[in-house]
Amino acid sequence: MNPRITFAVATRVLTQIRRDHRTAAMLLVLPCLLITLLWWMFKDTGGGVVFDRLGPGLLALFPFTIMFLVTSVTTLRERSSGTLERLLAMPMGKLDFLLGYAIAFGVVAAVQSALAVLLAVGVLDLDVQGPVWLLTVVAIADAVLGSALGLFVSAFATTEFQAVQFMPAFVIPQILLCGLFVARDQLPTVLEKVSDVLPLSYATDAMQTLTRTTSTGDVWQNVGVVAAFALAALALGAATLRRRTP
Repeated sequence: MNPRITFAVATRVLTQIRRDHRTAAMLLVLPCLLITLLWWMFKDTGGGVVFDRLGPGLLALFPFTIMFLVTSVTTLRERSSGTLERLLAMPMGKLDFLLGYAIAFGVVAAVQSALAVLLAVGVLDLDVQGPVWLLTVVAIADAVLGSALGLFVSAFATTEFQAVQFMPAFVIPQILLCGLFVARDQLPTVLEKVSDVLPLSYATDAMQTLTRTTSTGDVWQNVGVVAAFALAALALGAATLRRRTP
């Protein structure tokens, strides 16, 4: 791994995103619009209680899902167009490529998550007991996890349509079992055990903890689990990344 090459890859990706206005809008604006839509749906029901219950989980869910989708499709496009093969013909390793992408999308994730959290807490009055900055850290970690998983699954797709098809396998089960709809300790025993090995469960737990208490010990523990999953996904991605699509 060469740090100079890694950051050169990250700079290249950020430049591409900046020039692609539609992708930039999807990454930065869409989570805010979805959070606002949820608030609007429940504005006149429950006195904001429903939004306070669902909002924290969705602050973890939206960045994760969007970053997974964008990263998997973008990485596959690099490979299918031959760009990745040309890059790897240079003195650059697979880990340089993946870490460069992870850093670039991590920067985007930081901006995306900060905007969504500031909107939810500062404008939509989401009730949070813990520090708001830690809420942002959890959202960023979850978005980076989505990017890492997107990089990993892109190695197994041959078309952009196939990359999108991985969402039902990698994303939707985590949404259903993360505790957003039913508390994880109230799930059937088998499903509870499955949820224990899904990273989105820990991000949701961290978000919900911040709405109930000012204690941050459990939150940092959950963030550590999410970060470990992200690093594992990057390592697996480096091991399985192909230079080009057959």
